[in-house]
Amino acid sequence: MAVTLFIGLRGVAAMRTTSDFLVASRHATPLLNSAALSGEYLSAASFLGAAGLVVKYGVGALWYLVGFAAGYIMMLALVAAPIRRSGALTVPDFVEARLASRPLRRLAAAAVLVISLLYLVPQFHTSGLVLSMVSGTPYWVGVVLAAVAVSLTLVLGGMRAATYVQAFQFVAKVVLFAVPAIWLLVGVGSVARSEAMHPVAFHHFGHATTVVFRQNVIVEISEPIHAPGLLLEPGPHRFHAGQRVVFPAGAEAPRVDGLSAPGAAGWQRPLFDIGNYGHPLLSTLSVLLATALGTMGLPHVIMRFHTSPDGTAARRAAALTVPLVGMFYLFPGIYGVLGGALVPQLYLSGDTDTVVVALPSQVHLGWQGVVLTGMLTAGAFAAILTSSLGLLLAVSGAISHDLITGSLGRLRVTVLLSAFVVLLLSLPFGKLDAGILVTWAFTVAASTFSPLLILGIWWSRLTAAGAIAGVLVGLLISSGAITLTAFGPPLPGWFGVLATQPAPLSVPLAFATMIGVSLRGRAPEWSRTAMLRLHLD
Repeated sequence: MAVTLFIGLRGVAAMRTTSDFLVASRHATPLLNSAALSGEYLSAASFLGAAGLVVKYGVGALWYLVGFAAGYIMMLALVAAPIRRSGALTVPDFVEARLASRPLRRLAAAAVLVISLLYLVPQFHTSGLVLSMVSGTPYWVGVVLAAVAVSLTLVLGGMRAATYVQAFQFVAKVVLFAVPAIWLLVGVGSVARSEAMHPVAFHHFGHATTVVFRQNVIVEISEPIHAPGLLLEPGPHRFHAGQRVVFPAGAEAPRVDGLSAPGAAGWQRPLFDIGNYGHPLLSTLSVLLATALGTMGLPHVIMRFHTSPDGTAARRAAALTVPLVGMFYLFPGIYGVLGGALVPQLYLSGDTDTVVVALPSQVHLGWQGVVLTGMLTAGAFAAILTSSLGLLLAVSGAISHDLITGSLGRLRVTVLLSAFVVLLLSLPFGKLDAGILVTWAFTVAASTFSPLLILGIWWSRLTAAGAIAGVLVGLLISSGAITLTAFGPPLPGWFGVLATQPAPLSVPLAFATMIGVSLRGRAPEWSRTAMLRLHLD
């Protein structure tokens, strides 16, 4: 955090215009930009959430990482260079330049806010969760620290400071993630490695285990459990958020409603069954569609390409990002399978997002565990800060550049106000995994900006009316399904799959709506010229 703020201070002298604030005056080289892209992209969902999903749902959750990495290949092929040649500063800026529609620009700005808030809240939430676990501080302390560091860095240095922070912290994240993973693999011993690779269902506590429930949960107990100060009879029991229970060694592990215990039948299946609805192939394809297509629609990632000097540099930055991101994604699976063997009780408490920082103390009880926990905590905060920088910049740009024409001063004020709003939203947060919530952000992006960018760049007959209709359809279906999942009754079978991950429904309908409405109208005469501008240097 100190380094982040120091780099922000160094960027003050270069902050003179809106272009300086939003796109760093378009001077980022491909190597610097690719490191910044990778740092910005590898959020808390990648650093912490992916391993947590493996503990909670099994190794099939690693398909998330496949989709995250594959998205950059699609970005490289379809979007990177043309979006830079448009000369825009933001995604709404691009759609108005391509289709000359002010209403479409406002709608796109609204979609930016929805996507960014879905992505930002789990970043701040994870900062509070991790810091409270490793240091015992109240949850709100980590949330406030993250909000202050991110907002001050942007206010001081804008995109230029964010670029150098993200590039530096990408290197830090790789080192702070890879070194402990290798250290843990060596230190855990051959027996634990064998248990991780050949898991058995978590049925009993091997030693006295303290479980702190982070959310209200209903569990089923089949044998009496005599915990200190608590007698649990067979049957359903409700534990409340914040409740602490010490389960004695040998006690049967409670079963959580709707979840399979780590190591249970199907945990090693190479498919991801969202919510255990019984349709793993559909669930896996849904996740891949949302993450791969959603990547090219993330507003903070799109903004990063606008910092390149030209289209060729933007394409090179995207190409370099693919191996950098892929290198990082070699390691979450290690933490996930080790966590399933060593700290399976996290699935009871809803703390699976903390599995990465919980593992070192299980392997090394002395100074080594302290050092590894410190490294991973620092890496987690680096992931939180780098992603939050780009997201908060996208939010402030959508408000003060796209919705309201503003000055550099207004952009800075918007950053502070936006950070405060996200902080307030993050304080009561705790029901959903960071990885799930971030995937919802990808889903909205895949359902709105992905068809808008692909058709806007590659199809000259797209009209403003078609684009508006398609974005509305994608936004309403994806947001409606997410709201139904969060607050509505549980649905059975493939209805539940599509409600939890609606990309197979929302993305094709958004594309079809854009094409159908555009074909009923007529593209303006200058649309072909606008297309050529995107494809010719």
